[in-house]
Amino acid sequence: MAGNVGFRDEESQYPSRVQPLGSTPRAEDLKMKDRKKPIRATLSDRLGLEELYSLKVWRASIAELLGTAALVFAIDTIVISSNETETETPNLVTSVCVSILITILVLATAPISGGHINPTVTFSAALIGLISISRAIIYILAQCIGAVLGALALKAVVNSSIEHTFSLGGCTLTVIEPGLNGPIPVGLETHPALWLEIICTFVFLFASVSIAFDERQIKARPVTVFTIIGIVNGLMAFISSTVTTKKGYSGVGMNPARCLGPTIVRGGHLWDDHWIFWVGPAIASVAFCLYIKIIPHQP
Repeated sequence: MAGNVGFRDEESQYPSRVQPLGSTPRAEDLKMKDRKKPIRATLSDRLGLEELYSLKVWRASIAELLGTAALVFAIDTIVISSNETETETPNLVTSVCVSILITILVLATAPISGGHINPTVTFSAALIGLISISRAIIYILAQCIGAVLGALALKAVVNSSIEHTFSLGGCTLTVIEPGLNGPIPVGLETHPALWLEIICTFVFLFASVSIAFDERQIKARPVTVFTIIGIVNGLMAFISSTVTTKKGYSGVGMNPARCLGPTIVRGGHLWDDHWIFWVGPAIASVAFCLYIKIIPHQP
């Protein structure tokens, strides 16, 4: 989503990083007396090239890989099952299940890797300076590979009809429906989809991940913090898929790896406007970083 007191990852040579989904820098690592001011690490610290050769960092990346694989397999299964059973409120069922799932997976991976399981969280942590760029690259690579493995696992257990009907539970803006003059795309237009991705991802970072980046919060109430992360993620998924009322639109991704897995495995129309599920979260992460830098936290 995603170490500090109680939830450190196995290792980090990077002096100013914070771990579980994130957290704030330790007091001894601050290079300025005023704790309201951000850490100003050197370029070498920000790059963290030594972490490319750290076995402990690569072991932590395995937790990210497995966590993301489990996330993609479970979320896509939830999406398919909630729609296939013709539930009256599939969006609500999916959102509640996703909230619970993310909470569990973050709790499971936080002590090892920080519990990111989301390139958006990792990218935000790198921008703010909580983890090194090298660690971020390793994590995002692991998350993407894990997402593909999760999608492959799902493909292996569902029949081709379900795979085709529900696009393997992937992230979609449109679906193809039969029309009077042949098949036509039905769904959400590109611009509103991009804005939804940016806004919902920023709200997710602002309302939940920022708490996990705060050492005081994560030290005092780790389970509560991770539960909030899961709830906010589920709420954003529910709001985005409900407010549009557009058939074919799967809702915001907020997690590029989760969208990438089914897209690579299933292919086809999932590649249509797939860039939105990367560009939207990237813009939201930059906006969140600016917010953190401009508005300092109180000590």
